[in-house]
Amino acid sequence: MRRRFHLLSNHRFESRVLLLFVALLAGAMILAKAASEIVEGDTMAVDRAIVLALRVPGDSALPIGPPWLTHAIIDLTALGSVAVLSLITCLATGYLLVERKPTIAAYMLAAVASGFAAGTLLKWVYARARPDIVTHLVGTHSASFPSGHAMNSAIVYLTLAVLLARSAQRRSVRIYLISAAISLTVLVGCTRIYLGVHWPTDVLAGWVVGGLWAVGCSLAAKQLQSRKSIEGAGTSP
Repeated sequence: MRRRFHLLSNHRFESRVLLLFVALLAGAMILAKAASEIVEGDTMAVDRAIVLALRVPGDSALPIGPPWLTHAIIDLTALGSVAVLSLITCLATGYLLVERKPTIAAYMLAAVASGFAAGTLLKWVYARARPDIVTHLVGTHSASFPSGHAMNSAIVYLTLAVLLARSAQRRSVRIYLISAAISLTVLVGCTRIYLGVHWPTDVLAGWVVGGLWAVGCSLAAKQLQSRKSIEGAGTSP
């Protein structure tokens, strides 16, 4: 009886993984189609209107708002940089190691590193130019689509929030962690548009790809954890 339950559990695990794989493929196909239309310029009118709305009329080099707001946004956009996100990931990894959770720590590192690599590959594939209708308020050194800051923020903050929320006992704590991660992700993406270094659709694509990546990694981690529990129960005397 125990062996039969074990086989059924394994079957359900494989089915869920297959369904997840198919769903991710379908999402990737839709995203690829949308990305193709974006790069071809089908959304350029909306992109231009939003970027220009954030600059003083008649002066594309001057953003709207007081000077302190620009300085604050330049500081806040660093929360989505590779350097800051890598530091946060390392600190979170150290925390998990201290908590004696090396498997989760290794999984998190792999999820973040592979996500960063995926973002770099997408930029290379689409090679969309940065906005040229306003002055960039910070330096740039890569292609525009998708926004690396928006995508990497979603990958790191959402993945960390989900992993930390699993160890939280109270529902309010879990809600806070997820809400904080989403807020940080949205904030970083908006700063890129304000600074004139990304089109709005670049940021939207970064959020979508990063969010899907975080969700996929979270579901995969949950399934692997469930399978490990089942196998442990099956081998117990």
